Amino acid sequence: MTETPPPAEGTVPQKHPSSEGLHGAHGSSATKTTLAIGAIGIVFGDIGTSPLYAFRETFLGEHSLAIDRLHIYGVVSLIFWSMTLIVSIQYVSILMRADNKGQGGTLALVALLTRHIGGSSYGWLTILLGVFATALFYGDSMITPAISVLSAVEGLTVVNSQLKPLVIPIALMLLIFLFLIQRRGTASVGKLFAPIMIVYFLTIAILGVIHIVDNPYILQALNPWYAVQFFIADGTVAFLALGSVVLAVTGSEALYSDMGHFGRGPMRLSWFGFVMPCLLLNYFGQGAMIAAMDPTETFVAMQNPFFNMAPEALRFPLVLLATAATFIASQAVISGAFSVTHQAVQLGFIPRLSTAHTSASEQGQIYIPFVNYALMVAVILLVLMFQSSSNLASAYGIAVTGAMFIDTLLMGVLLFAVWKWKLWFALPVTLLFIFVDGAYFAANLPKVPDGGWFPLVIGLVAFTLLTTWAKGRKLMRERMTEVALPIEIFAKSAKNSATRVPGTAIFMASQTAGVPSALLHNIKHNKVLHERVVILTVQIADEPYVDAENRCEMHDLGDGFYKAILNYGFMEETDVPQGLQSMQRCGGKFDMMTTSFFLSRQTLLTSDNPGMAIWREKVFAWMLRNAATAMEFFRLPTNRVVELGSQIEI
Repeated sequence: MTETPPPAEGTVPQKHPSSEGLHGAHGSSATKTTLAIGAIGIVFGDIGTSPLYAFRETFLGEHSLAIDRLHIYGVVSLIFWSMTLIVSIQYVSILMRADNKGQGGTLALVALLTRHIGGSSYGWLTILLGVFATALFYGDSMITPAISVLSAVEGLTVVNSQLKPLVIPIALMLLIFLFLIQRRGTASVGKLFAPIMIVYFLTIAILGVIHIVDNPYILQALNPWYAVQFFIADGTVAFLALGSVVLAVTGSEALYSDMGHFGRGPMRLSWFGFVMPCLLLNYFGQGAMIAAMDPTETFVAMQNPFFNMAPEALRFPLVLLATAATFIASQAVISGAFSVTHQAVQLGFIPRLSTAHTSASEQGQIYIPFVNYALMVAVILLVLMFQSSSNLASAYGIAVTGAMFIDTLLMGVLLFAVWKWKLWFALPVTLLFIFVDGAYFAANLPKVPDGGWFPLVIGLVAFTLLTTWAKGRKLMRERMTEVALPIEIFAKSAKNSATRVPGTAIFMASQTAGVPSALLHNIKHNKVLHERVVILTVQIADEPYVDAENRCEMHDLGDGFYKAILNYGFMEETDVPQGLQSMQRCGGKFDMMTTSFFLSRQTLLTSDNPGMAIWREKVFAWMLRNAATAMEFFRLPTNRVVELGSQIEI
């Protein structure tokens, strides 16, 4: 794979048109503070619910620690500096500057890098890294709802230990309900997100302050020397503990991915001005509470320190609040999976999938049934297999740290190849984060037998599917190009070779050069041509949005033949009928009642010299058969579409 993979059938990759993006302003009437409040409700749920299990798992995980002052202070110090280095500096301060016309996330970053280094000798490696990070994201999006909701519902056992048998059934009911409401959209529910999350963050901050006041010595953990002492005293165990410490920064990649919804400034305001202080107060509070306890009580309290921070009378309300917060965090991750899948489809890494828009005003709110139900089945299986949030924590770390490490490598490419920082500055910054994120990833590798295998398997399967589709589409385009007849020659030769009938025929083409096979088959079998014949190509830019004035291109080939191009960004909906309304120069307006759309549907044949392994050919053929039709993908009127089949060898 040596070039950017081709987009979905009927589209081709396009070099970015001059566009400032539609999200550049993020709404003229919305203030920075308003957007910052909105971000609290949508973006920070994942990292915000980490206190439910991160501190506990560091001590009670696979490689348990002694619950004493040295380890408590060392772990709290590691959490503080991990949050500072990874979230505050790497993601919020550096990567948020790497926006692609306002959009963030791994795929947006890959598209940005490809635009600058796509033709270089290592451009293909950048694409592969981005694809693998995307594959790992699907493992993350399966584990996050399971571990978040389970950890919250497990708080019931702190209220009443006899409720333990109900934890799994309640968690499953909540998760199933969460996935079933996705098709209704989140616009109305989303209005409640910010207030609930603000109350949640304030609550965990207040709980933390109460215990810090009781034991202010915990603030000494701000000194990184306590983390160093931890490593000096227990080198190997401290290193393995990093595998659980990193749970405190899960969700940091979501801050970058969701940047396009709120903007860099509001999200930084939310993080530094509210979310980070609340989280740190809670982590320091958990440490202060455990450190001040009698040694005989610490082990019991450490079973669930988050809920033990609250007075007994308030623990049940805290369970309800935490459950609501984890519900919101899971919702954000699922919505993120829809968004990433949509980007991947547009950029040509995934076949077309049926997509529903759940909001009339917000085009980013989408619902993809296949992704939703695949995630639901995976989450149910995870809960039934692992039974507790502690067991799931082993699986969680691998997915998160793997994606973070890839983001770091891509960040290095960004600093050197795109931003062109001075070597003396870019090299130390890159090596620092490679060391930090690499250490966290390495610390999670011993967890592979205990559950870490799950996201790796999911990532490997997803990576295989994504690269197989991209490679197969590339081969198909090459084969079609080899036998394609130039459009200009065809237009001149065909004008008198077939009967012209009234109306408009639009032939969807996956590339701008050559005659679509549907047009050739139409003449061969029907022996007619419409008065107006338009060969239409939809091009997906490596930018998220395309300006309206750059949407349409048209070339008059003479004798009623036209070659037209509709340009879209990878975040936009490819609504062809709507796009045609703004295209007036192809012989007049388009009337959908007199316009017919002709589509090609390819059938793969076994080749004597296959372009890829036979098993991958079979996988690609299966994906091609099960892809959503171009009629759905391009929003074509169902009663105006004609499909003509063709056979092709790859």
